[in-house]
Amino acid sequence: MPFRVMVVGGYGNFGSIVCRHLISMPAIGLVLSGRDPRKLHSKVEELQAQSGAVCGGWCGDALGAGFSDALRALNIQLVVHTGGPFQGQSYAVAESCIAAGVNYCDLADCRTFVNGIDALDARAKQAGVAILSGCSSVPTLSSAIIDEQRQRFLRIDSIEHGISSSAKMPGLSTIEGVLAYAGKPIRQLKNGKVHEVFGWLDLTLRKMPQLGTRLLANVDVPDMDIFAARYGAQTLRFKAGAGLKLGGIANALLAQALKLGLVRDHALWAARLHRLGMRFERFGDGKSAMYIDVQGLGLDGQPLSMTAQLTALNDKGPEIPSCAAVALASKMAQGYVPAAGARPCVGEISVDEYLTAINDPHNLSLAVQFSDEQH
Repeated sequence: MPFRVMVVGGYGNFGSIVCRHLISMPAIGLVLSGRDPRKLHSKVEELQAQSGAVCGGWCGDALGAGFSDALRALNIQLVVHTGGPFQGQSYAVAESCIAAGVNYCDLADCRTFVNGIDALDARAKQAGVAILSGCSSVPTLSSAIIDEQRQRFLRIDSIEHGISSSAKMPGLSTIEGVLAYAGKPIRQLKNGKVHEVFGWLDLTLRKMPQLGTRLLANVDVPDMDIFAARYGAQTLRFKAGAGLKLGGIANALLAQALKLGLVRDHALWAARLHRLGMRFERFGDGKSAMYIDVQGLGLDGQPLSMTAQLTALNDKGPEIPSCAAVALASKMAQGYVPAAGARPCVGEISVDEYLTAINDPHNLSLAVQFSDEQH
């Protein structure tokens, strides 16, 4: 019997990528879910035509009361929730999974959503299911990269990381999500003390191998809470930016206007910036990357620094946030059972498992360098 996986939002931007990978796995029985019957039917037919495999569809509201009954009726074993934005969203999908005794993961990168999921921990343990939030670039992949090199460090003092996307625009819901904290205070750590920065401000330039110089700004991610406890880091910083510098400047202008109270509704401007971004896509180079800088002490007690960069070419960047869920589903289909409970998705997937799920070595590469290798 195949391992039954339902992808909520299966015809969306990230959901489509997850489904394209899962439909090709013989050990997985795929079911798509969405609220638009026309889009759902079209995506199911497209996937079946491309793969030659059969997949199912469930049309309905995964946030609604009847979702747990649907999960039971379809014998679903894992739900992959891709239906963002997650900013301000309830845990209704996860709660239905608990009620139906079904494992769950989501692609959320919203700090409050991911780090608040432990409110469901007792209920998830009682039901014997795993509820894993943030099964995406952050915190799943970012923590996996650090975990893989953790044994080289006696102590980790600072972690500064970020993402520079290509110019290819994601869906509007993604843009609405990431602009939700534009101009709003973000809690970070500096020398062990909490300090506030403002979303999409503090523009900085970073030289990135293969990408040239990219413009980055403050962004809020779940890692800011997780990494302090997981690694003992005293300084934490995360930045992100669009593939074109113009996008970074536009985001910063909106953030400043929101901070000053000149603009009140970020969602209206998110739609405008999304349309603008679509017009300028063709000027991008198709390259994106995640970088991680770690500083601390090596096993010899001497200063040690690490720089890691996962680079994606040919607009393959969206594969990275999408494929943590693919890796998890594949691993569970092979017999892996994550511990019951509700928590951020860290420590579940290795870097190799992540990259194997993406399976595109020509367009994705990870480089890791240490200070003692650079002399």
